[in-house]
Amino acid sequence: MNRLCRAAVATANRALPPRRPLAAAATAPPRSATSRNAVLAATTRRWYRGDSGPEERHTNTDDSTLAREEALWEKARPRYDAILERHTNTDHDDDVRRRRLVYRSKQRGWLEVDLLLGTWAAQHVPALSKGDLDEFERFVNLETIDIYNVLTLRADVPEELRSQKEGETSLAERIQLWAKESPLGKADRQKYVEVKTAHNLI
Repeated sequence: MNRLCRAAVATANRALPPRRPLAAAATAPPRSATSRNAVLAATTRRWYRGDSGPEERHTNTDDSTLAREEALWEKARPRYDAILERHTNTDHDDDVRRRRLVYRSKQRGWLEVDLLLGTWAAQHVPALSKGDLDEFERFVNLETIDIYNVLTLRADVPEELRSQKEGETSLAERIQLWAKESPLGKADRQKYVEVKTAHNLI
């Protein structure tokens, strides 16, 4: 039995490669960067491309692949534009914008502005034309202190919001005139509560 074990060990030792001395391993020159890059490129190369043909770079507009893609895009463009139009310009956009402007008019944070501008917006914004709606949004985008000064007649309407035509008034000027003639600033407490409740300003 011992004789068989010794024979098996001897056979296994003959099959193993000779061991490299530690000193030789420590002093072996490192692989160059070129050889490492070559190995890396060989291991990461994409070998299978199916039926796609050889890889080509698009270097000019005369390339047949680019021409084919351009033709496909031109064919798909009408459908793309129709889908984009349907998603970006819905029937609800105008109504949402009007509601948002009314809300912004009611929630300025200043009691006088909330009451005056919020009441005007609740009464008039739903019926404004698109041009007037754009002008009203520019007015609402002013600082609250500036809106307050316009509504309480402490300041004139800003130059950029005034009418440029003789004899006409801009929307901001009409709002100021409405605030001037409105009894809200002179109303008693009961009238104030009624207006806030009627126009959902609470």
